[in-house]
Amino acid sequence: MVTPGAESKEKATPEQVAEYTLKLLHKRIPPAFLSGGQSEVEATLNLNAMNQGPNPWHVSFSYARALQNTCLKTRGGRPEKVKEVQEALLVRTKANSLTQLGKYTGEGESEESKQGMFVKGYTY
Repeated sequence: MVTPGAESKEKATPEQVAEYTLKLLHKRIPPAFLSGGQSEVEATLNLNAMNQGPNPWHVSFSYARALQNTCLKTRGGRPEKVKEVQEALLVRTKANSLTQLGKYTGEGESEESKQGMFVKGYTY
């Protein structure tokens, strides 16, 4: 997604992220792209904004960090947390499902899911 960058003092609105990302995709469409360390909520709001406009293709989500982060932190290696992890996964999956219709609002999200996931120097 096209954002000002994790270390930028400027924050873009979901509509701005959608506009610039879609402009880029119209010029060069990669098979996949990542949310770049945005929080789960930021990535979901931005994806939602992209799906509100007319697109020549479907813009969807992957099962990467923006879907798994809260689940992994909730679990923390503790098997007794399975129910809580399942609930967290359902919340994220429902939120991302709503983005496909352009109907996600961000209401009721946990503070954990609003925290950015950028790690300076992180490589895949």
